Amino acid sequence: MVQKDVDLKESVLQTTGMRPTATVWQNLFKFGRSKPLGAFGGAIAILLIVIALFAPLIATHDPTMTDYRSTLKGPSPEMFLGGDALGRDVFSRLVYGTRISLLVGILSVLFGITGGFIVGLISAYFGGKTDLLIQRFMDAIMAFPALILALAIMAVLGASISNVIIALSAIFVPGAARTIRSQALSIKEMDYVLAARSIGAGDWRIMARHMAPNLAATYIVLATISLGWAIVVEASLSFLGVGVPPSVPTWGGMLTGATKYIDTAPLIAIFPGVAIAVVVFAWNLWGDALRDVLDPKLRGTG
Repeated sequence: MVQKDVDLKESVLQTTGMRPTATVWQNLFKFGRSKPLGAFGGAIAILLIVIALFAPLIATHDPTMTDYRSTLKGPSPEMFLGGDALGRDVFSRLVYGTRISLLVGILSVLFGITGGFIVGLISAYFGGKTDLLIQRFMDAIMAFPALILALAIMAVLGASISNVIIALSAIFVPGAARTIRSQALSIKEMDYVLAARSIGAGDWRIMARHMAPNLAATYIVLATISLGWAIVVEASLSFLGVGVPPSVPTWGGMLTGATKYIDTAPLIAIFPGVAIAVVVFAWNLWGDALRDVLDPKLRGTG
């Protein structure tokens, strides 16, 4: 058992390229040097999380406070990015919009990818009729375009932050389940899984103790890459008026309110659009870099 644990730790170290004697900062420096774009994306992602956590301290105004003297006002020392159609501070609404976008994105990815992880693992392990029924059900869900499915769920549940999270989680499950299943099918035939089964280990113990840890890298990559897509879908739902309620500041809602004023005040549409593009770009860069580092088949190819 001791030798097995040593071999497992060595395998993980070979996969990630991180040595136990290295400090956290040394590992981060190595990651930044080998994957500069990924490190840049990760730094932006962390910065956005900090902004979301300390939004009340960073924002200069109440994001819901209206001032008709500042309607469609340009950038000024009082309002860094100007005012929107109702005189609300665009900068403060962007800051609070970061909180909503990341909250919805992170929770929907957490629930959706985790659900897909569990479904895919069960489907691959038990196989047979269980696998057939699960995969046909996943195919049926994937037959609907993601945005159309999210719109249908929101039409049934109504507009709220919790319902947006439910809708986004539902559209992430099928893709994650298919990806995890494909990886789990190969792991299922590994010698250590067969050995555990031969000594009488239970099915759920084998999945939790021997298979799930070896799928962790795939889970991390799926989560980081999917978060950018979650933010885009949340912004799309808010833009269409079926997502987060209009009273809550979101980037998609800001774009909706700016559509009538593109010619007269284009900045109120440009700022939230750039925010969406930057956060999606950052998370995708970070996810791609993590995929290259955590997947042994891709290490050294980026």
